[in-house]
Amino acid sequence: MNILIAEDERGLADALAQILRQERYVVDVVYNGTDALAYITGAHYDAFVCDVMLPGKNGFDLVREARAAGVSTPIIMLTARTATMDKVTGLDAGADDYMTKPFQPVELLARLRALTRRQGEVVMDTLSFGDLSLNLSSSDLSCDGGEPVHLSFKEFEVLRLLMSNARVTVSKETIIARVWGSESAEENSVEAYISFLRKKLKFLGSKVQIVTQRMMGYRLEEAD
Repeated sequence: MNILIAEDERGLADALAQILRQERYVVDVVYNGTDALAYITGAHYDAFVCDVMLPGKNGFDLVREARAAGVSTPIIMLTARTATMDKVTGLDAGADDYMTKPFQPVELLARLRALTRRQGEVVMDTLSFGDLSLNLSSSDLSCDGGEPVHLSFKEFEVLRLLMSNARVTVSKETIIARVWGSESAEENSVEAYISFLRKKLKFLGSKVQIVTQRMMGYRLEEAD
């Protein structure tokens, strides 16, 4: 299940992302309303957790614009404000649910489950590129339906990011921000996990390659 979090308190955003990933959710995190609108209108998500007080574009305007663009993703709004009218404004803008900070992560998980059950949609369980299939539930990677290999947590997150942006170069900085979040990570950490993934692609006999673009980042390509 794919979740987008828009929250400008980076510590909170990264902590929520870590909790959701431990529950086997696939999570993207953005820290301002402008990026959030680009993400929610440009990709499929099963749920969107959105703070009200975002820089660039506040949560109310963000939700209104997303709904106007045809986005039907279930939305939970977060706020530190308890005024009833703020909740009414958020729900009228198009949010499905509203949570006041501070809250317990277990409550957020329960509300996400409830919203996605009500949505009644088939949740994408795999990502595919070329001859590769990545199971988003089990973290197994297979080639042409053959025997899969299991990816570690960070291997899975790096490859998921590359497969979600197939043929687009993803910078090391983006990989560190999206995979390591608030954890400290060096560029050579990214290089190490790229090396691990290349070995697994070779083991599987895949025609997909992770190509390095010097000074820019990495992208997936299919060999001729």
